[in-house]
Amino acid sequence: MIRVALAVAVGGATGCVLRFLAASWVVAHWPRHYYLATLTVNMLGCLLIGLLSGLFLLRTDLPLELRTGLTVGLLGGLTTFSSFSLELLNMLEHGRIAEAAGYLLCSVVGGLLAAWLGLTLARLCQ
Repeated sequence: MIRVALAVAVGGATGCVLRFLAASWVVAHWPRHYYLATLTVNMLGCLLIGLLSGLFLLRTDLPLELRTGLTVGLLGGLTTFSSFSLELLNMLEHGRIAEAAGYLLCSVVGGLLAAWLGLTLARLCQ
């Protein structure tokens, strides 16, 4: 159990640093569109969790530490639903209703489509 927890911790730390770097880069280049980093990492995380989950169903021989470290750790640290929620509320509070609606729609529908695509890609690898 301790090895799985360590794998999650290492993966989570890595995901958090990647999310921080993505957010820093976006804010430096497009400060008004700060939320694009969150949207991007959430879409990528949804795609990857679908892909990895599908692959891990095929490869149950892979160590639990690897599977859990990547999905719960790395992708859990990388994706940012709490940040998404706060950013969405910020847009709404500043009267940016259309932008907030687009962000909400892209995040939810895009995330579902990305997870489906990842799972589909994994199934094609069978």
